[in-house]
Amino acid sequence: MQTSFTPEQLADPQIAESEKILRRCVHCGFCTATCPTYVTLGNELDSPRGRIYLIKEMLENDRPADEETVTHIDRCLSCLSCVSTCPSGVDYMHLVDHARAHIEKTYRRPLSDRLIRSLLAKILPYPARFRTALTLARLGRPLVPLFGRVPALAPLAAMLALVPKAAGRRASRSVPETPGTGSQKRGRVAILSGCAQSVLDPGINAATHRLLARFGVEVVVAPGEGCCGALVHHMGREDEALEFARRNVDAWIGEMDTNGLDAIIVTASGCGTTIKDYGRMLRLDPLYAEKAGRVSALARDISEYLSTLDLPVLEPRRLSVAYHSACSLQHGQKITTLPKNLLKAAGFTVREPAEGHLCCGSAGTYNILQPEISGQLKARKVRNIEATKADVIAAGNIGCMTQIASGTAIPILHTVELLDWAYGGPEPVKLAKG
Repeated sequence: MQTSFTPEQLADPQIAESEKILRRCVHCGFCTATCPTYVTLGNELDSPRGRIYLIKEMLENDRPADEETVTHIDRCLSCLSCVSTCPSGVDYMHLVDHARAHIEKTYRRPLSDRLIRSLLAKILPYPARFRTALTLARLGRPLVPLFGRVPALAPLAAMLALVPKAAGRRASRSVPETPGTGSQKRGRVAILSGCAQSVLDPGINAATHRLLARFGVEVVVAPGEGCCGALVHHMGREDEALEFARRNVDAWIGEMDTNGLDAIIVTASGCGTTIKDYGRMLRLDPLYAEKAGRVSALARDISEYLSTLDLPVLEPRRLSVAYHSACSLQHGQKITTLPKNLLKAAGFTVREPAEGHLCCGSAGTYNILQPEISGQLKARKVRNIEATKADVIAAGNIGCMTQIASGTAIPILHTVELLDWAYGGPEPVKLAKG
């Protein structure tokens, strides 16, 4: 794609990077076939190629974002399916990140939109606030039909509809097990406790602790770590995202430099994609660039790390698993076969739903901010999953799990919960109830 940025514009590192990304696009349109919003809406401006044109025009003319541009950028899920498809290697992820930050700085949203976005940014990344909000939200669930009839309140209706009926257990920051009972120490890792997942389903990290400890891996939680920043990062609130990133970098570098770490384990793939990008996010910060790069280099999805442990192959069991490949895992981190191989080695029969490359519609806060499109994608995803006739669904991202669970009666578990059970842990509560 030909561009015409001025030398003065290209002196800005962000503009210079986006210009290089834009120039790689050759207008081929391959991305349209795998873009969930284009497949759903059929609008060229709701395809990666269309959005690239809008971003180019906005940045090249150095103008504030307008309503049309914001509408179509907001509809992007950041699922990165287009990145997997693109034959030219267009780095769409960082281009749309730049566009969102530009929108946040130059566009004044309607009051209702500003309020809901501020509410999400001030609650979701903070576990104590989120836990309190969930308790209050359960009281508001009867209002979902009323809110749903008012367009400005549709995000509130979507948010209330996603609230689990039962309160999650409070997450513990202590390690449930320690290695050494009959197994030689094989490593030392830090685990991201995070924010939303620690409230919605603390059992995921608990299962990770148990499983790793059982195979001789010491698991620690670095003091001071928390939300990875992904939620605000994808809303264009870049300053807030970088502060979360710096805090985590400080926490993990402290652990790396004192006691040493073999990996930083992430059990929510949406968070993992962001943490692996810390080096780039903080590349212009002279105090953090090198440290952030070290952290990103050590970040591992739990499936990546488990695959290095050579877990024993188990006898087949009578349980079929529909594996949902989270976009942040398959497109963002290029991890496609490892989780399925782990499940098969643990004795499960793995079934792959049709259209596995398409997003489920969760995408961080997308299912709240874009409930109509999200609902269509969820229905499509659930149909494909239920067609497998599987006994249980496995996924590697809490957002996907929450989204899919709201549309099906099939129990859904994190991949690591099934692996923990297969290798000697307790039967997951969701299966026991079934």
